[in-house]
Amino acid sequence: MKHGKKYQDSVKLIDPLKLYDPKEGIELVLKTGKAKFDETVEASIRLGVDPRHADQQVRGAVVLPHGTGKTVKVLVFAKGDKAKEAEEAGADFVGDEDLVKKIQTENWFGFDVCVATPDMMGVVGRIGRVLGPKGLMPNPKSGTVTMDVAKAIKDIKAGKVEYRVDKTSIVHVPLGKVSFGSDKLMENLQTLMDAIIKAKPSTSKGTYIKSVVLSTTMGPGVKFNGLRF
Repeated sequence: MKHGKKYQDSVKLIDPLKLYDPKEGIELVLKTGKAKFDETVEASIRLGVDPRHADQQVRGAVVLPHGTGKTVKVLVFAKGDKAKEAEEAGADFVGDEDLVKKIQTENWFGFDVCVATPDMMGVVGRIGRVLGPKGLMPNPKSGTVTMDVAKAIKDIKAGKVEYRVDKTSIVHVPLGKVSFGSDKLMENLQTLMDAIIKAKPSTSKGTYIKSVVLSTTMGPGVKFNGLRF
């Protein structure tokens, strides 16, 4: 893959053999954000787990103190009082059978996060095959299957992000925008790392945090010292 001049200039700023301490690393990541738009900063964390085993799955959710800088659209599957509660809490879309039908017939995905009350999971299950691959299926572990829909919506809008180890043992999570500056990004990163470390499976042996890499949307990766968290 051939990269442009800005990318090549950013690469020259990074020592490929160095593992940067968090604060120094984040400041370097910000220097690589050379695009004309406000780039997203993403963390890629390689874990010492084997995701093929159910007892080594790492999955959860955490509210980043400064959010992600992205406006998140929330869909809620609920009925009756819970539907009203969701609307009052600021959900962008609320419904039940009607929304299932819209997704099935129109292939509509105009939302970023899906929340459901437990009694609606039978209905939502009908579209599990399309929601699952997109990471949109509600799940109790991430707090998106709940009776407290108001709190779920509030947390999501405030900057709640889900993390889940993929088949290559890596967790990818957006941390915020370049415009946040180093202090806010540092606080978001530390909060995320604390949550992932706390979620370490008891069956995971050896080094748990194998590598931490941060990058902007258009920039190269900067390797962090995982022992500093």
